[in-house]
Amino acid sequence: MSFKNFFSQLNIRAQCQKYGLSLWQCPQFLFLVMGLIIIFSTLLTYAIGTHYIDNPQIVVLITLFLAIFLFIISFTVTQNFERLAEANRMKSEFVSVVSHQLRSPLSNLVWVIEILMSGRIGKIEEEQLEYFKILKENSGRMKELVNNLLIVSRIDQGTLPLKKEEFSLEEVTKKLVSVFLPFAKASNVEIKIETRGDLPKIYNDSSQIGLVVENLLDNAIRYIKEKGTIVIKLAQKDSNIYFEIKDNGVGIPKNDQKYISQKFFRSENILKHQTEGSGLGLYIVKSIIKKAGGKTGFQSEEGKGSTFWFTIPIK
Repeated sequence: MSFKNFFSQLNIRAQCQKYGLSLWQCPQFLFLVMGLIIIFSTLLTYAIGTHYIDNPQIVVLITLFLAIFLFIISFTVTQNFERLAEANRMKSEFVSVVSHQLRSPLSNLVWVIEILMSGRIGKIEEEQLEYFKILKENSGRMKELVNNLLIVSRIDQGTLPLKKEEFSLEEVTKKLVSVFLPFAKASNVEIKIETRGDLPKIYNDSSQIGLVVENLLDNAIRYIKEKGTIVIKLAQKDSNIYFEIKDNGVGIPKNDQKYISQKFFRSENILKHQTEGSGLGLYIVKSIIKKAGGKTGFQSEEGKGSTFWFTIPIK
């Protein structure tokens, strides 16, 4: 091992960033902590041994044996953690590369389908048009899944770009509601926005916070199975902006609620209703809000609907 590689191994923060882990989850940092524990345990054992055992050689042997034993355990545990961290990093990189490679052909596929549907190349019969519509719809779903996988891989690797700027969460929300309006009308869903007073602008990444609102709004519409209403509330609470979205959809079973923010998790009643989705939306929501310095939460009752909320610091 060269000196450069040796010193790079000693750079704990760089190693943690490499694996996309927080400090307390990083194998190198855990090894350092365990090393300090070993030193403390060794000194404590020696102090106690000299107090109760007259023979200093026996004390030294006991202390040495304990130090070696703890070091072996520490090294073994850290190595296992490092293998897991490396496997997780490789998985995230693989998902990222595959997602990047899939985006272009999917975009081209959607573009070709739209060209064919337009009739500019040749006349399209009504029956053929229906098949093209099915192709376009399924291509859109695949593109959405690929985009979500790419976002998740960037979150896991800590490479999701952050561009802070001053913006209005109310304006972002209204813009997204207008985008989702056709989908909501087709699903027989009414969307209401309620704001309390003049809300100050927040200083954060508008595209990432917009992605949070988009995922929550998309979920709320999808999980209303009949005629329903979605109520979005915006308010200032101390030094934060509070966002809440309430629906009267299928709700989340109590036993499933503790898993709701895990990747790819979808509750049993959602699967029963055959609602589309990847199970990544709420993981993305929680990760982005946590990174932005805010908090998330929800309340839900099966058959009655759900209320999801988050807070974002104003500055």
